[in-house]
Amino acid sequence: MNLELPPVPRTSKAQPVQRTLIDQLLDEQKKLQTPVARFSETHHHRKPDLSDHYRTLIPLTKPAQDEQYAFEVSLDRCTGCKACVSACHSLNGLDEDETWRDIGLIHDGDDRAGFQQTITTACHHCGDPACLDGCPVGAYEKEPETGIVRHLDDQCIGCSYCILKCPYDVPKYSKKRGIVRKCDMCHQRLAEGEAPACVQACPTEAIRIVKVPRIPITPLLPSLILGNPSITRPTTRYIGRSIPDRIRAADRDVLTPQHAHWPLILMLTFTQAGIGLLGVAALTSSPHSLALLLTATIIFFCGMAASVLHLGQPLKAWRFFLGLRTSWLSREILTFSMFAPIPCVLIALHLTPDFPFKREISQMTSYSVFPLGLLAVFTSVMIYVDTHRISWRFSLTSTRFFGTLATFAALGSSISDASPFSTGLLIFTVLLKMIPEARILRKADRSDADWSPDVHSAKIQRGPLAKILRARMILPFVALFFAALNPWATLMILLVSEISERQLFFQSVYSPKMPGNFGGTGSH
Repeated sequence: MNLELPPVPRTSKAQPVQRTLIDQLLDEQKKLQTPVARFSETHHHRKPDLSDHYRTLIPLTKPAQDEQYAFEVSLDRCTGCKACVSACHSLNGLDEDETWRDIGLIHDGDDRAGFQQTITTACHHCGDPACLDGCPVGAYEKEPETGIVRHLDDQCIGCSYCILKCPYDVPKYSKKRGIVRKCDMCHQRLAEGEAPACVQACPTEAIRIVKVPRIPITPLLPSLILGNPSITRPTTRYIGRSIPDRIRAADRDVLTPQHAHWPLILMLTFTQAGIGLLGVAALTSSPHSLALLLTATIIFFCGMAASVLHLGQPLKAWRFFLGLRTSWLSREILTFSMFAPIPCVLIALHLTPDFPFKREISQMTSYSVFPLGLLAVFTSVMIYVDTHRISWRFSLTSTRFFGTLATFAALGSSISDASPFSTGLLIFTVLLKMIPEARILRKADRSDADWSPDVHSAKIQRGPLAKILRARMILPFVALFFAALNPWATLMILLVSEISERQLFFQSVYSPKMPGNFGGTGSH
């Protein structure tokens, strides 16, 4: 059986094919290569030695006298692939939870389609590095020829003060080693003409090493994200894509409490409470003087012992004098070391029989308690003020620290002289200290448009730290209830209350860092 197909109608002239804009774009796309494809082709067709290729990403001559090395990041090329993070981690043998380079995200914070950008960041090798100025033992140096800020691991005592000082969260604490470590721009590789690990691993060549002036004048990124760059003068250059002023870090509104720093909580609370009690015990005479003096001494030295627990390498702390010129931590160690013998001398004078000049020595020692104690607390205040964190500004930090001293001085007066005046003074001091704390909490109700570090701090306290906040607000009134009944019970309750206040001080602070990285802080 034969099946015949119907004849195909013929046209006298072929019809032209209509090409749309989409067809043209698809043809063009076939000729393009992705950055990863170009990276792969370069490594596939070149000889095994690619040193010449990578030397195009670094300077081939050393910086001039007024120049230094710096990272240059092309925002147009960064895809957020984290190849730089992996390469840095592998080459430097970092711990599992340790990173020297991070990837962050910024956007304009609007619901409609808008700006979004990934950012790769590491140490900015600042022109005026805060980590170097704050280190109490000289564990940082800025290389005179290259300007690279290096951390000297063998000198570090693990105090983590550089972590608090750095506004970019660059130094990271290594629990395994008990020290802090950071990016050194792979300075050994640069010295041999080799590119750093992150530069070599980036498939889009978004990271380069360039030479820049030692005192940079170009802002790092908008101050809305990083604050004032004049504090440390960071040298990293971000080029390519312009950043609008309205942008913000992707993790700005994430309410993550900071590290508690329990040794510092106990140290600050107990030393300030001990100084306040000791000053009253030294200057007054009552049946409770010896008991108050012993209590104050025990509390003070408990604080001093707690401070040692914050050091990863405490046996190296004797070198604190190396940072006296620039570091408030060195000055704090010096002033508290000068104050420490005073309570011991007072107890010894109280227990020993009369001897020549005993009265004069006792008076001189007693009168030195408050001046030297206030100086020691002042250095504690300046340690946190010098970090330039808004939540730790001088007005708030000094109110908290000196308020603790004044509270326990008033309590000591109430124990020595159980008069209505002393009790009233205690009540007034306790309530006065709580006023600035309550004023900050009111800012938690503000909208995102009114965001500020204080708003962020208030929201953390009323959110993740709500239980601690309630304890802080209730315990002072419980303590005051016992003030006229049992002042020693008041002492214990006030200590717990101040510890909770100091925990809020550390955990609710707004900690500046490079934007958009949802990882935790590197401190311990």
